[in-house]
Amino acid sequence: MYDVTKLRTYFPATTVYKDPAIMATFRSAGIPAFLRDWILKRKAGPDGHIDDPSELSNYVASIIPHREEKGRLEDEARTDGETRKFLARIGIRFDSRSNYYTFEIPDLGFTHGQTLIEDYIWDRVKEDLIGAAGGWGLVKIGYIPPEGKKKNGKFTLLDYKNFCPYEVDLDSFREARSYFEADEWMDIILGAIDYNPDGYCGVDEAKDSYEVWEAKHTMLTRLLPFIEPRINLVELAPKGTGKSYLFGRVGKYGWLASGGTLTRAKLFYDVAARQPGLIVSSDFVAMDEIQSIRFDDPSEMQGALKGYLESGEATFGKNKIIGKAGVILLGNIPRLDMDASKDMFKTLPEVFHESALLDRFHGFIQGHKIPRLTEIMKINGWALNTEYFTEIMHLLRAQSESLRYRSIVEELVWYPSDADTRDTEAVLRVCTAYLKLFFPHAADRAVTEQTHFRQEFNRYCLRPARLMRDIIRKQLRVIDPAEFGSKNIATYKLRGE
Repeated sequence: MYDVTKLRTYFPATTVYKDPAIMATFRSAGIPAFLRDWILKRKAGPDGHIDDPSELSNYVASIIPHREEKGRLEDEARTDGETRKFLARIGIRFDSRSNYYTFEIPDLGFTHGQTLIEDYIWDRVKEDLIGAAGGWGLVKIGYIPPEGKKKNGKFTLLDYKNFCPYEVDLDSFREARSYFEADEWMDIILGAIDYNPDGYCGVDEAKDSYEVWEAKHTMLTRLLPFIEPRINLVELAPKGTGKSYLFGRVGKYGWLASGGTLTRAKLFYDVAARQPGLIVSSDFVAMDEIQSIRFDDPSEMQGALKGYLESGEATFGKNKIIGKAGVILLGNIPRLDMDASKDMFKTLPEVFHESALLDRFHGFIQGHKIPRLTEIMKINGWALNTEYFTEIMHLLRAQSESLRYRSIVEELVWYPSDADTRDTEAVLRVCTAYLKLFFPHAADRAVTEQTHFRQEFNRYCLRPARLMRDIIRKQLRVIDPAEFGSKNIATYKLRGE
């Protein structure tokens, strides 16, 4: 476990006390981790504790309405002229026919057809809304009754404020990171996403240290799409290792699609509405329970995915969409079936059982190395604020940041001139994401010149990145031996070795 005093010294405004009993209250209410920590920051005392859990429950119920409360909010807006402020996820769209913006609150059932944003309001709130994938904030809505011959009134946005309660500064974050050792920082990240780093030993404190390190590192590999644009991963793992929780409840900028039918309009572009899909508006799209996901037009989806995974673009008629979202496939398979020398994709939809598509995924997460979640693995104590840390990861996705860290990786990694281009891009892209995650302070070139940094980069970034791509390569040989049977991944190593 990390030194709590040290953590709070260097992150004085961005730590919260994560009490399992209080966190259970939020879980029972279905509150995502980033919203939970925002509320904890507002309601906890100086010692981090909540003095009155019942008061907290009442506050949560009042500020985060459920879908069945839509009628009450509609009545408030119509009768009183405005609703109380509440926390919600909001989406926006420009209606070119009517020449105004509309909004939706999907969790409450408010649709674009019911709403509008008047220009004077839009001018005030657009900086908080534009580009804010996920659109979580404090919302107040009102109501405009029908006028003239119009049959329907409209719910209108009166106020919106991003709920981030502090300034998120990357340079301050990088400086604070420099005071921690790599293993210590790994534990801090685990705490930020609600895991107790000591819990990875389970009840056996003498468990092999490398096995524990590998389990922690594999868990944190799931964060790579949070921090690096267009990183495409596959994770097939046993049940109960926390895949859905991490991708669905930790950050507000990604999207978790679980089972059911996924349409081209939802994922890429809605031609009828002329509206881009999740790929454009999200940091990542994770397809959970991939075995049960269906596509309305599998061949169209396969073609669109191949184009997008390769270049970040896809074209539908005259419409081209460009996105930065990573695509993650998540599936459950028995632990005994985790064998890279066999076909691990045999139970996936036929769309994904094609070598040309699989080749475009950058890496495979070995989820069987992550232990099944137990109570001892839940954080209990001071930890980095989840909402703050996910904001940091979102900022590190900026193109300028990716170019900065990618240039460091290019200087560190050697590979032969005949290395496969897709292998090379995969290894370097994953390395860049790992570098941002574990060594964000490496943006200061003085850090990369330290003697121990090269060894740590090799351990935390390069070797895992090559292994992740190597598993994809092995699966390609199994699925398509005629094309990939004789192809092995090239050597990727530190320059000068």
